[in-house]
Amino acid sequence: MSGAEFQYPDLSWKELCGQMANLVAESGGNKGQFSNLVEAICRDFRQHDEEELKKLVEWQKQMKTKSANKEKPARPDVAFWFPPSDVTSAAFLQNAMACEALGERTQYLNMPEVEMADRMCGGHKQISQMLRNIYDRQRAGALRATAEGITGNPVLRANLTISSTPFATRKFYKNDLFNGTFGRMVFSYKARTSRDGRIPRQGKYSEEFYRKLDEYLVRLDICKGRFIIGHLNKLTDSLAQDMATLADLTDDDVLWDASKRALVSAWKAGCVMWVLNGQTWTKSMGEVVEWLVYRDIWSKMQIFSDLLKDGDISTADASKSGPKNMLDDLPNNFNEAQLEALRTQMGKSKEGTKNQLYKWVSRGFISKSEGSGLYTKTELYINGK
Repeated sequence: MSGAEFQYPDLSWKELCGQMANLVAESGGNKGQFSNLVEAICRDFRQHDEEELKKLVEWQKQMKTKSANKEKPARPDVAFWFPPSDVTSAAFLQNAMACEALGERTQYLNMPEVEMADRMCGGHKQISQMLRNIYDRQRAGALRATAEGITGNPVLRANLTISSTPFATRKFYKNDLFNGTFGRMVFSYKARTSRDGRIPRQGKYSEEFYRKLDEYLVRLDICKGRFIIGHLNKLTDSLAQDMATLADLTDDDVLWDASKRALVSAWKAGCVMWVLNGQTWTKSMGEVVEWLVYRDIWSKMQIFSDLLKDGDISTADASKSGPKNMLDDLPNNFNEAQLEALRTQMGKSKEGTKNQLYKWVSRGFISKSEGSGLYTKTELYINGK
């Protein structure tokens, strides 16, 4: 999509580029099926890029055949919509410049291995800056002293999908958990399945599938202008309240921080669904948006929760140490000392006990008896769980 903007609940206008997602599953977990789906959906991108590649290859041949004292032909204006996964940082920047010049198009990259992102970003030390710039649709300028270098300052319009194992994922992101990179990436974790001894069968996409797909892609291509999706924005506001409630129940600031960008990413997906459905909102779309928010946060906690607490143990242990609803671990009637003991047991400070009780009372989760000093879970909380 190009030439379309949507208003987020904070009243800012956003393009639908900058969407990034990482599929995580064990080795042999059929992550390769995702690439097959991507190729089916992006086949028109492939056709466009093949023509662009022919122009580039022809130019390179001419460059090689021209003698040093002959005038070299100018590089043709080519823009790849679906670049190869093996792309250097210079080529990525050059393609971003071309996409901007030829209609502010968004390039899409699918990387079967997470380590491929290092090459695109110019090395692992540049990963955080590049991914944040992509998500935020920032400019990524480069100034080179020689004619052979790539000099430019384009707006980065790109969408990105990555596949990786839990081990590779943890290793790749472990130094970028608290600088904003982690929150900007959407994660979808596929847990290890049972040993059923059955080899999965692969199917084929029918002509009817491609015909219907083309109809949807046309809707994306012709969507131009500025839009406000009232139902989606109302849902996003409601989900923001749900995230605050969840963070208060678990007293977890990391979860709260991660939820903010999880909401934005799911909202962007909702905008895409709205366009695909003929600019009509449905209840089922709202259910998908809500699922995407919780799926992202759940996946992050399954993979990284121990690292978010400055630990570094196995993925199996990580899935056991995510945020927990402390109110569920207390009896229906409890005192301040019981919550203080529970917080200590979970590695949280005693000093935060009174503040947590205040938040629970404010949200209507518990009530306090002034006579006995005991706290009691409310019917609202017990019935609403």
